[in-house]
Amino acid sequence: MLPATVALLLLFDIDGTLLAGATEEHRAALHEALLAVHGIEADVSRRPITPAGRTDREITRAILLDAGVDATQIDDGADAVQEEACRAYARLCPEDLSHTVLTGIPELLVQLSRREDRMLGLVTGNYEAIARLKLRRAGIGHWFDAAIGAFGSDAEDRAELPAIARRRAGGPGAPYQRERTIVIGDTPRDIACAHADGALSVAVATGPFGVVELRAADAVARNASELLALLS
Repeated sequence: MLPATVALLLLFDIDGTLLAGATEEHRAALHEALLAVHGIEADVSRRPITPAGRTDREITRAILLDAGVDATQIDDGADAVQEEACRAYARLCPEDLSHTVLTGIPELLVQLSRREDRMLGLVTGNYEAIARLKLRRAGIGHWFDAAIGAFGSDAEDRAELPAIARRRAGGPGAPYQRERTIVIGDTPRDIACAHADGALSVAVATGPFGVVELRAADAVARNASELLALLS
């Protein structure tokens, strides 16, 4: 058993966990990128893509495959799509996203940041540049360590992200202990990615899924107040 003095690494999802209603410009930026790089009108995709819990790379791949784009062409253009999307989001993102911060999240972050035995990072499907700007415009980006986290720009498969975040949080050649890592999110995919890495999962029912749908998590909170109690 690890000593209690080893800090808990808390890795937060963004959309549905920290923010609600901050996805419209994000979606528009992805669609602009697909049009610019591949000439694909994403809004007329034949099959709706459910974005909850997916990485940006996974979402764009699904849209392109549905439009008949070859997988090799998708791979070759992935970096260009990312660059175009981040550039578009920087232009489209509202100056103030503070209204999208979920109730109780500022208080939760303040309380957790006061504890020396807690480290705050991110695990999100957003491209990193989009994630950082989104949280900065929401007024809560400064609570998260800029050196800790993993993003949709790091891997297409969300299951790979917690291990990437642990490597960045650990010392040279020594990833942070998975036994002291908790992934916090609002979808079954957040739960699955935590468990795929052997980390703990705490789910919060502030996104599109209810408590029953999140029961595979190690613990479930209904709101930020309950989440703070669990993480404290």
